[in-house]
Order: sequence, then structure tokens, then C-alpha cells
Amino acid sequence: VQLQASGGGPVQPGGSLRLSCSLSERTTWRMVMGWFRQAPGKQREFVAAISLSDRNTDYADSVKGRFIISRDTAKNTAYLQMNSLKPEDAAVYYCVADGTLIRSSWQMAAAYDYWGQGTQVTVSS
Repeated sequence: VQLQASGGGPVQPGGSLRLSCSLSERTTWRMVMGWFRQAPGKQREFVAAISLSDRNTDYADSVKGRFIISRDTAKNTAYLQMNSLKPEDAAVYYCVADGTLIRSSWQMAAAYDYWGQGTQVTVSS
């Protein structure tokens, strides 16, 4: 299983970016895809996740109301629309996926079997 992420880059505070993550194959019917991020000197943190089998989503409190995760099941692709970006959103964003997670594990990095390469998001004026 491979994950291919794209869409990072520089943006000014208040701006928007959309990240995409394509999954090469599903291992189970209930795949979950999402993003974690890691800023320099900080721990990796959960951002958002979405189920490919239904429309359930989960967000970190820090991004609720600003970020929207969505998916295209036909393409096995998840998207993270990031709006009203703040300097503290700057980080390397990692796409993740797993086929066996229960909902209570979605925010746990160690629970995900598959990780994509990181994509850098820079927020500065």
C-alpha cells in the first residue's frame, strides 16, 4: 500500500491550501485516511481523518471550523482543505491510512499502518 500526498507549499496567514492524498489500494472495506502534522521541535499531532466507507470524520480541536476533510471513494483519494491558515499551522503534513481502526483510535499516530511522504506547509507573511 502506498500513499501519495501533494498540495503543500507556502501561503500567507489567512490563506488556503488543499492537500491531496491518493491511496494505491484498499486493504479492507473500512479504510480510514487522514493527516498528521509535525512542526520543528514539536510532537507529531493528529489533524483530521475520514472513513472511506461512510462519511464519518474527526478533527483536532485546533483545526475545527477551518479545515475540511473529504474523500473521493472512486479515486481512493482524501483531501484536506485548509482555510484561514495560521502561522501555527506550519508543519510537515503526513497522509495516513489504515484498514482496521476503530473510531476511538483515529487520533493515535501509532494506530496507522500506512504513512505517506510528508508535504511541507509554510504559513508566513
